[in-house]
Amino acid sequence: MNRLISTALLVAAFLCAGTAFAGSDEDLMKRASEALGPLPASMPSEENPLTDAKVKLGKVLYYETRISIDGTVSCAKCHPLSLYAADGLRKAVGNNCRPNPRNSPTILNAAGQISAHWIGNRKSVEDQAKQALIGPPSFGMPSYEAAERKLASFREYRELFGNAFPGIAQPITADNFAKAVGAFERTLVTPSPFDAFLKGKKEALTEPQKKGLQTFLDKGCATCHSGPFVGGQMYRKFGVLEPYAKYTKSMSVDTGRYEVTKKDEDLFVFKVPVLRNIEKTSPYFHDGSVDHLGDAVGIMAKIQLGKDLTGQEVSDITAFLASLTGTIPEEVLRVPLLPSE
Repeated sequence: MNRLISTALLVAAFLCAGTAFAGSDEDLMKRASEALGPLPASMPSEENPLTDAKVKLGKVLYYETRISIDGTVSCAKCHPLSLYAADGLRKAVGNNCRPNPRNSPTILNAAGQISAHWIGNRKSVEDQAKQALIGPPSFGMPSYEAAERKLASFREYRELFGNAFPGIAQPITADNFAKAVGAFERTLVTPSPFDAFLKGKKEALTEPQKKGLQTFLDKGCATCHSGPFVGGQMYRKFGVLEPYAKYTKSMSVDTGRYEVTKKDEDLFVFKVPVLRNIEKTSPYFHDGSVDHLGDAVGIMAKIQLGKDLTGQEVSDITAFLASLTGTIPEEVLRVPLLPSE
């Protein structure tokens, strides 16, 4: 009889524990949904409506190098999709091996941000694509007209632009180049196990990842890394409590958004980066000064929140961040043939 009672008590305890655990999962889902939320299916723009023809053209142009001054630079050079759309370098390298001023962030899930570039000096992915054509460390073309003439010299581009922008006498323009590339980039969303978890699939996250999500929220990381892109929605001083260079390999001081606004309050201010696919896009920070994700997590907690994380807390948070790694569709990874005539 005592054995039966003991067994019954154990079963009841197990069932209660399971119920409590399920409840905590639901609470965590609710809390994460409120602070973060699942990715949208795409990142549309009223100014640049998505069409199949525009996206098709944009993907081809994403790989086009012949509109750079030395014939080596394309969007894919600094944002190779096979490397989760980041080049793995501390700072991107443009035409004639010219270094860019900052690390190249991933273009995946990037069109949903408040702006492009670390300091917000490009208002959108379309603006970024257009200005890159004549950017000295980027494509480096002498003028937009030079890029337009090069594209117009290919019959296939004349057809592709005509299909993407029907009813226009001269559709090959820098603005339409930017719209096409922007349209392609607005489709580059990568739903991850985290999104499945938010939709109710409790087993989509491992127990360490759930613990890491809880820690991420408890420590205040989502104060800045908020929204469905887990960042990209605000500007913030890098080094709120201590200079970031104290903990990194940074060899120079970057004044950040001050370069754009010339306002003292914008010294060392940068756009909060998107953490989607962060596990795959080292090195980290605007200057690429940190190689390992765990180190970046610890540094951010220290200089932004004034918190010294334990080794276990860092491990937990990095486990959660791994759940933000999505799958890039095979069609996106398929490299197109460029026009030859």
